[in-house]
Amino acid sequence: MHILVLNSGSSSLKFQVIDIVITETGECQAHYLAKGLVESIGSNAQLTFTVSGKQKTRQNKPIKNHQIAIDTILQWLVSPQAEIDAIQSFDDIQAVGHRVVHGGERFAKSILIDQTVISGIEKCMELAPLHNPANLKGIEAITALLGSDIPQVAVFDTAFHATLSEAAYLYGLPYQFYRRYKIRRYGFHGNSHRYIAYKYRKIHNIPAKEVNIISLHLGNGCSACSIHAGKSIDTSMGFTPLDGLVMGTRSGDIDASILNYLHSKEGMDFAEIDNLLNKQSGLLGISGLTSDMREILDEANEHDDRRAKLAIEIFCRNIRKYIAAYFVEASGKVDAIVFTGGIGENSAQIREIICTQLIAIGLEFDPLANNQGLDNCEYRQISTPDSKLKAWVIPTNEEFIIAVDTIREVTLKKSACG
Repeated sequence: MHILVLNSGSSSLKFQVIDIVITETGECQAHYLAKGLVESIGSNAQLTFTVSGKQKTRQNKPIKNHQIAIDTILQWLVSPQAEIDAIQSFDDIQAVGHRVVHGGERFAKSILIDQTVISGIEKCMELAPLHNPANLKGIEAITALLGSDIPQVAVFDTAFHATLSEAAYLYGLPYQFYRRYKIRRYGFHGNSHRYIAYKYRKIHNIPAKEVNIISLHLGNGCSACSIHAGKSIDTSMGFTPLDGLVMGTRSGDIDASILNYLHSKEGMDFAEIDNLLNKQSGLLGISGLTSDMREILDEANEHDDRRAKLAIEIFCRNIRKYIAAYFVEASGKVDAIVFTGGIGENSAQIREIICTQLIAIGLEFDPLANNQGLDNCEYRQISTPDSKLKAWVIPTNEEFIIAVDTIREVTLKKSACG
């Protein structure tokens, strides 16, 4: 089945076309046909389209909204320029899977989209005002362009964390606010953490119930997830993606009283403080330079920049604290720490800073393997063979999870994937 996977952001749109089949044994075979990115929707957008790993086109053109962006993608997919033999017309796209950031407590699993589901996503908008409206625009655009008969599936970032216990998801607030407003930990990056759990068990040829790992998704957004018996039992992001680890521009954990203090000292209103915490903090705020870890590492290594070094130290220290907490909460029943995401997959230096101080919980780090990185490998162990606690680098693949859930919901086939 040819699945179009869409990730609709507020001003950007990522897509992949995946030919996916569920075999008789429930395994999934995926062939990646094309992918691309449309950036700066609403102005002079940048478009990048790739087929079979080779960039086919890069162009700039005015794109006013998401519907025009998706129409541009669809027209390109069926064009001779794309050279995709399997996609000759819109009819060759058999279903569409959408990343939807927040499902609240309504959606604990992926679901075939109908008007009731759309209404449910709308009701979750106040929990994700930056993301869910954009996700809905993608759904609406597909309906307008391909008609209401094409199956569309919503795959929620929050769903993987629906297995958190009440003790793990509740905050230390009066219980009435959970009852009234559903203020709780939801967690995000669920499709990434779920893929890591899936891939880890495939690598080790073990059942899901034997997957006991700590997954670290480290990119511009960062989160940790404690996975026990194949299920999420704790995660660092909370009511919103602001909570938890220090990130590119997000503060992560802070004392909530700081908000009132900033208001009294700076005269900042809540919108300004929210902007400060989400868009001006984290690596950017600490370093005073950039939110890009690559540039921060360059400044620290080549120019001995004090604040760049401080940003790196705080970033890694914060991650180690979460690893240690999850290790203890799991009573030491953790088999591996897995690095993924842009920083996790590509920064050997960050992995080394984190791992070398984990000897106390049984991790014996292998610097040679770490420095080799993926190096054309699909994944790599970066701990020694005798290490009690293993460390791995495994690239994430959220689109695979979305495609798998889409074919599941459309065909109602059971699979052992994801």
